[in-house]
Amino acid sequence: MKEYIEQAGLGRIYDKVLASERLTVEDGLKLYNSPDILAIGYMANMVRNRLNGDNTYFIYNQHINYSNICTNLCKFCAFGRSKESDLAYEMSVEDVKQKVRARLDEPITEIHMVGGIHPDLPFEYYLELLRGIKEIKPSVHIQAFTCVEIAHLANLAGKPIGETLEILKEAGLGSIPGGGAEVFSPRIRELTCQDKLPGKDWLEVAKIAHRHGLHTNATMLYGHIETMEERVEHLDALRTAQDETNGFLAFIPLAFHPKNTEMSSLSRTTGIDDLKNIAVARLFLDNFPHVKAYWVMIGPKLAQIALSYGADDMDGTVKEEVITHMAGAETDQAIGSNTLIKLIKEAGRTPIERDTLYNVIETH
Repeated sequence: MKEYIEQAGLGRIYDKVLASERLTVEDGLKLYNSPDILAIGYMANMVRNRLNGDNTYFIYNQHINYSNICTNLCKFCAFGRSKESDLAYEMSVEDVKQKVRARLDEPITEIHMVGGIHPDLPFEYYLELLRGIKEIKPSVHIQAFTCVEIAHLANLAGKPIGETLEILKEAGLGSIPGGGAEVFSPRIRELTCQDKLPGKDWLEVAKIAHRHGLHTNATMLYGHIETMEERVEHLDALRTAQDETNGFLAFIPLAFHPKNTEMSSLSRTTGIDDLKNIAVARLFLDNFPHVKAYWVMIGPKLAQIALSYGADDMDGTVKEEVITHMAGAETDQAIGSNTLIKLIKEAGRTPIERDTLYNVIETH
């Protein structure tokens, strides 16, 4: 295999991967620009096996999107709506509690909750959401509010980020999802989401969360107008932050879905690009324990293949995903745990049901 990889022009990178040596930004760029997905995937699979063996993780989780009303209205987003829109909605605390009640008979261990940057909801509303969920299901882990939302909540509370996080933790917050990172490049943010929290501030919120004992995930939205250089810069910024705080659990590459967005003239990502982003992330992010193949965005079949391209996590049952489906995703809104187990086993991997923090619940 080494001869094949050398013929692909990736021999030096292969030597580094073999020696567990950190890749440079230049190496990352070379991988992104290489057309040889098999060579890249082979190396990513080496790293995946080194870190996680045959284990492939999944979680029994439920998604709740409390409101799509948002002041940012990013050009790549099909979910956010202005307050005046006919498609705008917001849930009451009771609505959210009812969503949790409706699935009490399922072995859900995580509730994943995010929404838009709402112009009017008070800080107390968000605390009541957390307390309300815990009231209905005390044992559940709440992964809620992206770093963008956390910065907004701190403004609402009139308190520093750290103090705001402590208040949220007391109300029931367990960890923070990885959304809102998009691509950190100021150029990209100016063109696509100029009202959103800047990339450097997203990173700072994440690092503060880590220092306050909250694990977070990290994402990158790829496949729109970003360059390969900007992708690598994004990964490098995440890797540097992880060196500092070691609080990221997983990296989740998010494939851009253009339908119903202001960027609808762009085409969907290809399967090659989806696999390449997972593989390059696994090779470059040497300090991230996990890389997800998010089946909602790339489909369960490609996610299954991605388990041999660096991914060791298929996320979970999800139960009513809204954000990506509003952008034209054709995948199911939920998937059964038995289906996930079958997909993982067929890929020659061991299905591991986990909790949010990657504690093993059951090996299948």
